[in-house]
This record gives sequence, C-alpha cells and structure tokens, in this order.
Amino acid sequence: MFDVKKKTIQLEDGRIIEIETGKMARQAHGSCVIKMGNCMLLATVVSADEAKEDVDFMPLSCEYKEKYASVGRFPGGFLKREARPSDYEILISRLIDRALRPLFPNDFHAETFVNVELISADKDVMPDALAGLAASCAISVSNIPFHGPISEVRVARIDGKFVINPSYEQNENSDIDMIVAATIDNILMVEGEMKEVSETEMLDAIKVAHEAIKVQCNAQIELAKELGITKKEYCHENNDEDLRKKIWDETYVKCYAVANKQTADKHQRKTDFAAVKEEFLAQYAEDEEINKSLIGRYFHDVEKEAVRNFVLDTQKRLDGRKTDEIRPITAEVDLLPGPHGCALFTRGETQSLTTVTLGTRLDEQMLDGAMIKGYSKFILHYNFPPYSTGDARPYRGVGRREVGHGNLAHRALKGMIPTDTALNPYTIRVVSDILESNGSSSMATVCAGSLALMDAGVKLIKPVSGIAMGLITDTKTGKYAVLSDILGDEDHLGDMDFKVTGTKDGITATQMDIKVDGLSYEVLSKALNQAKEGRLHILGKMMEAISEPREDYKPHAPRIEKILIPKDMIGAVIGPGGKIVQEIQASTGTVVTIEEDEKNGIVSISADNLEAILAAKARVTAIVGVPEVGEKYKGKVKSIMAYGAFVEIMPNKDGLLHISEVDWKRLEKVEEVLKVGDIIDVQLIAIDRNGKMKLSRKALLPKPERQERQDKPETEQQAPQE
Repeated sequence: MFDVKKKTIQLEDGRIIEIETGKMARQAHGSCVIKMGNCMLLATVVSADEAKEDVDFMPLSCEYKEKYASVGRFPGGFLKREARPSDYEILISRLIDRALRPLFPNDFHAETFVNVELISADKDVMPDALAGLAASCAISVSNIPFHGPISEVRVARIDGKFVINPSYEQNENSDIDMIVAATIDNILMVEGEMKEVSETEMLDAIKVAHEAIKVQCNAQIELAKELGITKKEYCHENNDEDLRKKIWDETYVKCYAVANKQTADKHQRKTDFAAVKEEFLAQYAEDEEINKSLIGRYFHDVEKEAVRNFVLDTQKRLDGRKTDEIRPITAEVDLLPGPHGCALFTRGETQSLTTVTLGTRLDEQMLDGAMIKGYSKFILHYNFPPYSTGDARPYRGVGRREVGHGNLAHRALKGMIPTDTALNPYTIRVVSDILESNGSSSMATVCAGSLALMDAGVKLIKPVSGIAMGLITDTKTGKYAVLSDILGDEDHLGDMDFKVTGTKDGITATQMDIKVDGLSYEVLSKALNQAKEGRLHILGKMMEAISEPREDYKPHAPRIEKILIPKDMIGAVIGPGGKIVQEIQASTGTVVTIEEDEKNGIVSISADNLEAILAAKARVTAIVGVPEVGEKYKGKVKSIMAYGAFVEIMPNKDGLLHISEVDWKRLEKVEEVLKVGDIIDVQLIAIDRNGKMKLSRKALLPKPERQERQDKPETEQQAPQE
C-alpha cells in the first residue's frame, strides 16, 4: 500500500537522523517525516496550480506547530485544544521562512504553504533544529520549483567543543547557541545568542555548522533522485522585453541622479524616485492601455540597480555617509516620570522609546508550550506602530516580525541581567516602542533597552549595543561594499541584513539573512570586524547619557526584601487557605510571595515604601522566629492577673510580665499601668526549663535616680587623751 523511501544521516557523535517519505500525508504535493531519537516532525508542502492575477511576489506561508499530544499533555485553557501559535512557534516558523524564501525562483508566484508539525517529542532532542531540514525535504520530494535543498542545524560550543544539535541539557552549558541555515554552497541564515564571544569564534561555529548541513543536503538530493522527482513547468510572468528596455533607457540615469543627491530624508528620496516614474508614465495618454503593474516591476528593477551601482561606484551611501560611517546618535534617560526606567535612543531616522517596569515574582511570565514549561523573569516586548514609517493604516496588534525583533533584543540583553537574586530580585519587563523607523529598529531597541535598564537601577553586568550591517555585491566585477548601520532602503535593495549585538568584550546575539549566492567567509569576516568598530562607537555615544546603573532604584519603584525561613515554617507563614499571608498583605499594603530552594523557604516582601516592608517583615519574623533572651519585642497584653500580665510577643507565644517588672515604682495592681489590648515594648529576660518566658517592661524604662537619705550628723567622738 505504501511506497516508502528512507534515508539516514549520521552525526559525528553517532546519533542518527532518519528521513522517510511515502507513508504519511500522501495527498500533499510533498511530505516527509524526520526522526531523531523519539522526536518526529511531519512536514508537508502544497502549492497552487497557478499564480493569482497581478501577483508579482512569492506568496509563501510557513507554519511550525507543536502538538501537545507529542509529549502526552493536555493543552491549557478552556477549549483544551491547540489555538493561536505561541511566540516560540512563531519564531521557528520565521526561521524556516527566512531560509526557504530566497531559494524559490524569482518568477514563481503560486501560493505555497509549508507546514511542519511536532508529532512526537523527545526530552533529549530540540525539535527546532530539525524543522528546516523537514521543510526542505518536503519540498525536495515535491514537483515545486526550488533552488535547494537546504538544511538547518543548531551548533553549540560546550566546554570548548562544538556540538551539532545538542540536547536541552547540553545546550544549557553552552557559550555559543546558534541555528544556521545553508545550501551545500552558501550560508543563508544565522540566528543565535552567545556569551561575549569573539568574531573569530562565531565564524568558526558557522563553518562547523555548514559542514554538517552539506551532509544533510546530499541526503535530500539522493532521495529526490531515487524518487525520480522532476520539477513542474510554470509561467507566472508575461514579460515585455521592449517595455523593459524602454524603461531602462529612459529612467536609469535619472534614478542614479536621485541616489546621488545623498539625502538623509527617506520620504524625500521616495518622492524623488516616484517623480521619475511619474515622468515616464506621463508620455502615455490617459486613455492609452498600458500595463502599470509591469511598468512598476521593471521600474523597481531599474531603481535597485541604480542605487547598487551608485554605492559600488562611489563607495558613498544614499544619505551621503561613508560605508563604515554611523548615523548621528542622541540618547536620553529619565525623561518619563512614571516608568521605573526609560530611555529615548535616536540614530538617524530610527528612534526607540523604551521603558522598564520592575515587578515581583507574581509578575513572572508563565511559559506553557508543548516542549517549554516554566517561568521567565525577564520579558522584552517590541512594538512597531504604522506611524513610525508614516503609514496611514490602523495598528492591529503584534505581528510575526515584531515577535522576531523582540526576541533578538531579548537574547542580546538577557545574558547581562544578573541571575543572583541578591543583585536582581525583580521580574523585569522592557517595552520598546518604535517612534521612527528607517532601518535597524531592533538594534535601537537593544541600545535603548540597555540605557533604560541602567536608568531603572538594574545592576546590568555590562551595557549592550547593536548594529545592522548590509552588503552590496556585483558578481560580474567582484566589487562589493560592506555597509555599517544600514538604512531601510539599503536593507531592501541590498544583499545582506546582518545584525550583531554585544558588549565591549564580545558578541551576545546575532541575526543574519543573506540574499545572494557565494558569500565568502572573507566578506563575512570583514562585516563582523566592521560591525565591532561600529558597535563600540555606538556604545561610546550611549555612555554619554548614562555610563553605569544608578546606585538606587527610582523612589516610586517597588522595593523587595527577602527573608530566609526554615522550610517547615512555610506553612505557618501561609496559614490555612492562605489566611495569614493574605492578612499580612492587607494590613501592611505589601506583596508577599513565598518559594523554596533546596535548603530554605524564601519570603519576598515588596512595596513602594520602606515602612510597609519593615512592618510585613516584622510579622513574618514573628511567626517564624525563636524568642531570644535579651531581645526587645513589641507585645500585646492578652490577660491580666493579680500577680502580673500575660503578653503575646509572637503569634501564639505568651510570656509572663510579673507585676514587679511592669514599672520601677511599686504597684498595688497591674491595672494602674496596663489594660488588656495594650501594645507595649518588653524585653525577654529569661526562659525557664519548661519553656515559659519571663518578660520585663521596666528593663526598657529609664531607671529613676535614687534620692539621697537625709541622715542625722554623726556625733564626733574624741579619742581619749593620754
């Protein structure tokens, strides 16, 4: 019934990756199952027979989905079914898309849908490292045109050694964690985080990953040959070569001249290019039939070529900068009174307003995916409203691009957030709102995030800056230009978008998309070294605004104090049904959270004023404390007897205040000084062998001065005379 074909790939450490096709999802245009250990991914691809009318781009949709059944779990929530994709699934979908999209033919415009599903999970296998391989395999065994195959692998450096597709446990100990996508010949995409590594170390990791990818690509080629796959013929573009030549002849010089104006105003540049196009269209009568869609596509090609040639010819940029020059930078902190920390970072026409909010353990983000469960104490959100680019359209919430850019900034900064609760007791939320955008807003988020964290008083280990690098190449002449701090146009019309973040001592995160074949490691090395120079320049400008974290938090920021208590006293602090801890919070106006480690219970008390914290701290200490002789306590008079009063100095812990210890003066009755309900200061003066406590009030009162006795004068006695 099934015509099953299989291929196996052996990693250097002996682990096996299996590729199988022909059994599952046979009505898809291409499908395969990737298996490593008990981890299994099902990948499918389906493409429309024809392109839709007037579509001149590749409508590709890539989806990665983790089935909860793959790990034997129920989905959370009321519906108990998989719903909207998690941020993690969106990020993996983007990794697949970014690797595949450049390899579809430029003139192929049929809607294409790639789906990768985790159908069986293995706690020792990270499925995201296999998703790109699965997607490429599905396309390779289909008839869909594709300049692949590709594959993606995770490369980690653990104890100085590179490991391909490490386990979760191994990866926790890595100082380099990257996913690399490539064909047999070329690197396509890099994404990852590092612990302040050098540019050379990062390049070495990419090279190791590429060698593993070559083996996986060859396996796909062999499988496609065994299946006898032939790619379908298509015609999604009707071209007019005479019109193409006419547009080139009449607009190229004018477009080159617009590029040569070297203006920093992107809207003016857009208007100037549009004017060239309108001038070309003006030669046609209003009622004359012309293909405006075709004219638009050909004009875009001319504009792209003119800009690229201008940069290569002059080694100048559209805004007049040199290739390694950074746009003007301004940075400001503490400009908003409400947030716990904030910064406004502006680089050219890109601007980020970033805020920091400090919270308690109750504010931690719960992670509840199929494979990822836990809590996050550091959250970063990136928002890109349409007004930041002057677009007149509604803002309908966060898209995939915003999730991806936010994740890159999160990775860049998280390694510099102290994990020691003594240095950072807070849950931290960083929010970057992009107010203007003309290239590299994610890197502006990194810079503004560093500044805002320091403004909030967070003890950032080292500040982090970021830069986006671009590339323009000419394969015919061999000319190329590496561009620092790229504009939006240079990203759109160029061959590379390479983002690098780091401290003064090394790289912390990177994201690279390459749109051209044959990019050498020599060019990559030049880009990395040029990025380092730019990154350090930006860092210097940031330090002019604030050079180190503030010594203290803002006055309105929550304060957190931690108390270690015996584990067996956690229940006493919480109380039945949480009654005691809730009463402490209500009466003191604090937030009290309790967790435990291997040795102790940890009570965190948070409030925006010190008095409230001290009051709650005293309540907790009273519950868990052991009375100590000589210590002073604030107690409540519970009852009065003829011989003294019983005073509660700790919950359910009373001591006897004898009538002789109430005051320095002699009392006939205790009621002369005290009544039931009085709150008084007492000192514990003794604990007898039965554990009964003896208290004194007078020990804390000033001792009255003794009156001198008025004795009679002594009669002088004279010694007998001899």
